[in-house]
Amino acid sequence: QLLDTADATWASLTPADWREAFDHHPRLGESRSTVQQGARAAAWSSVEQSRVSTAAEGDRAALATANAEYEARFGFICIICAAGRSAEELLAITRGRLDNPPADELGVAAEEQRKITRLRLAKLFHDPMGAPSS
Repeated sequence: QLLDTADATWASLTPADWREAFDHHPRLGESRSTVQQGARAAAWSSVEQSRVSTAAEGDRAALATANAEYEARFGFICIICAAGRSAEELLAITRGRLDNPPADELGVAAEEQRKITRLRLAKLFHDPMGAPSS
């Protein structure tokens, strides 16, 4: 029921609200968001993107370039539920989404944010202390 309520609340927000939420995430492959996030959220982001940190330098550089292209095109960072995904997967997804019309891409990013929220709520309530788990 909590996850259903979270989904309904997320769906009721405006695109401006979604963009504000996006600002609290680090870019794919980076460790800091443009807006300060709490220690728990930062730790979760780090775990979710852990496969990127072990990727080859060329893959990380290509992902940074794709991030910049995405942000220039859409005006917000690329949001992907990165848990378990490699740098190569994230790069392919990011590049594939660059051709989306801006209005469609906002919806795609919002859906990815919804997935991240569900994942983090599950983590929060799986561990009574709310500590990030992998």
